[in-house]
Amino acid sequence: MGLQRRFGDLDSFWERHANPKSGWSRLLSVPLLLAAAYTRDRRVLAVALGWTVVNPVAFPRVDRSPEGDPAWMTRVVDAERAWLRGDVSPGGWDRLNAFSAPVTAYALYAAYRRRPVRAVIAGAASMALKLAYVWGLERRWSGETAGRR
Repeated sequence: MGLQRRFGDLDSFWERHANPKSGWSRLLSVPLLLAAAYTRDRRVLAVALGWTVVNPVAFPRVDRSPEGDPAWMTRVVDAERAWLRGDVSPGGWDRLNAFSAPVTAYALYAAYRRRPVRAVIAGAASMALKLAYVWGLERRWSGETAGRR
């Protein structure tokens, strides 16, 4: 069993990360990392890295009542978990995820070089690419699971 598959099987982690507050507040990770690179302040870096690590378990488990429709961000996290377990393929959406990595790296570089406009634009593009990727992944996963109901 690969590391990716094992990570997808951590029930407690995923049930807490599926809380929509976790998913939405995780978007703060990129701006926090950019601020750390721009200011070159180790405390800001510690907060940014700490938030990135703690965020998935910082919120209570999501309520999975049978009569409720889960929030979009909960479905996104469920789709990411299914992808890590190999239960769903992102298809062509995977290109957006792959492209977001160098865009994020450039945003961090621009922030470190203290080019705020470039850092903000690249950071926003990185976040938009990631949101588009998880939107597509969630659509594929929801489509596949709808066929099983």
